[in-house]
Amino acid sequence: MEMDEMRTRATALVRDGVLGYDHKLRRLAALASEAVDYPSISPECQEALDKRVICDMYEGNAPYTPRYVLPDYELALARGSDHLELPPPRNLDDALSFLQIMYAHVPSVTTYPVYLGDLDKVLAPFVGRVSDSELVRSLRRFWIALDRMLPDAFVHTDIGPSDSRIARSILRVERSLHQVVPNLTLKVDPLLTPDDLVLDAVRTVFETAKPHFANHPMMVHDHGDRYAVVSCYNSLKIGGGAHTLVRLNLKEAMLRHTGDADSFLAGTLPTYVELAAELAEARVRSLVEQQRFFDNHWLAREGLISIDRFSAMFGVFGLAEAVNLLVAYQGGTGRYGHDADVNALSYQITERVAELVAARPMPYCEGGGGRCYLHAQSGIDLDTDVTAGTRIPVGDEPPMLEHITTCAPHHRLFSSGISDVFHVDETAVRNPEAVVDIIRGAFALGMRDFTFNLDSNEFIRITGYLVRKSDLIDIDSRGARHSSDYLAAGSEASYHLSQRAVKRIGCNERDAGPDH
Repeated sequence: MEMDEMRTRATALVRDGVLGYDHKLRRLAALASEAVDYPSISPECQEALDKRVICDMYEGNAPYTPRYVLPDYELALARGSDHLELPPPRNLDDALSFLQIMYAHVPSVTTYPVYLGDLDKVLAPFVGRVSDSELVRSLRRFWIALDRMLPDAFVHTDIGPSDSRIARSILRVERSLHQVVPNLTLKVDPLLTPDDLVLDAVRTVFETAKPHFANHPMMVHDHGDRYAVVSCYNSLKIGGGAHTLVRLNLKEAMLRHTGDADSFLAGTLPTYVELAAELAEARVRSLVEQQRFFDNHWLAREGLISIDRFSAMFGVFGLAEAVNLLVAYQGGTGRYGHDADVNALSYQITERVAELVAARPMPYCEGGGGRCYLHAQSGIDLDTDVTAGTRIPVGDEPPMLEHITTCAPHHRLFSSGISDVFHVDETAVRNPEAVVDIIRGAFALGMRDFTFNLDSNEFIRITGYLVRKSDLIDIDSRGARHSSDYLAAGSEASYHLSQRAVKRIGCNERDAGPDH
C-alpha cells in the first residue's frame, strides 16, 4: 500500500460520522496491518490470491495473533493467573469476575475472544451452594456484561452434552434477554443428552435463534473430548485453536477449468488446493517464526494454550456453483440439492479436497495431526454470487428431509466445521418435539451441526452468527453497537439470507400411501 492511499483511508476513518470510537480504532489497526509486507509466496499463489480464487480472509498481511484462540478456562480458574495478578476464585462471583477480566486479554482475528469456555463445566465447581434463583440472577448480570463489553456476535460459548443446572439457567437467561452476544452451542450426545434438555434448547431457539446443536460423538471422534465450537461453527481443540483460515473458491476454480469432471478432480482441483495450502503455510510460518506469538504471549507462558493443540483451517466455498457449472459444461441440466447425480458429483469433489488436504503436511499444525483441518467456510460479506461452504443456494433449498440427506454426507469430512441453516415457520413452535426428533435424526444421518431459524422472530442467522433485524435498520446513517452488524448488513444485501426457503414442521405431511 502506498503512503498516500493509507493516509487517505485513515483520514476517511477518523472523520467518519457514523462509526463509533471502538470501530474506528479496530479498523485503523487493520489498515496499519495492510502496510506490513506480506509473507513470501510464489507468483502463482499471489495471482490466485489477487483474483480471489483463494482467499486469506483479510486477516492482515502479517498475522500477529492466531485467528481463533481457545484458552483452557478451567485450568485458569484452578491455578489463577500470574499475568493478570488473579488468585484462583473461591466462589461464583469471584469466578465470573475472573472470567470477565480474562476475556479482555484473549486475542483473536476480531480482537474479541471467540471462545468463553464451556461455561456449564467451567462454573460447575462454584455453584454447589448457590440457589437456582441466585444462579440465574448472577448469570443474567454476567450475560448483560458480555454483550455490552464484547459487542461482537462471533463471541461464543458452549454447554452440554450432559444436563446441568447451569445449562438450564443459561437457556433461561437467553430467553429472557434476547441478546446477540454470546453465540451458543449445545453439544448433543444420544447417550448423555436428555430429550428434555434438547427440547428446552429448541424452545430457546424460538425466542433467540440460539443455540446451535453439535453432534458430540462426531466431534469427539475428530478432536477428543476437549473440543469446543467457537465463533460460528468452528470446531477446535480447547487449549489450542487455529493459526489461520484460508479458503478456496470452488466456483472460481471451476471457471478456470476446461474439461470434464474427471479432469477437474485430477488436475484443476489439486492445483488450486496446493496454492491455498501454500498460502496457509506462509501465514502460519509468519505467525510462529516471525511474529513469534507462542514465544511471547502470556496465555502460552502460563500453559493455558499450547502450540501443539493448534492447526490451520483450510476452507472451501462455492460448491453449489462449481457443481452446477460442471454439470452444465458436460451437457446436464440438474442442479445441486435437487438431482441425485449432481449431489453425487458434489460428494466426489469434497472427498477429493479432503484427500488432497490430508496428504499435504503443514508446519506447526500438530493439533490437526500435522495437516490443516478441513472447513466448509460459511461466507463473508464481500462474497457475491457464490454460496457459502457446501450449502444449497439461499431460496433454492428443497424440503427438510431432502435438504438434510443432500448435505449430511459432506459433514464427516469437515472436522473444523460445516453448517447448514434451516429456516422454519410457526408450525415448529406448535411441534417442538418434532424438531427434537429432526435434530436426532439429522445426527444419525451424519450431520455434524444442526442450526435452525424461526422465520418470524427478531433474529437473522447470517453465516453462523446472529443479528437482530432492528439493528440493521438505517445502519448506514446511525451506525451500530455490535461490530458484527456491519458485516451482517453486507451479507444480507449480497445473500438475502432472510429469504431462505421456509420449512413446515408437522407430522404425517409426507405422502405415505393409502395404507399409512
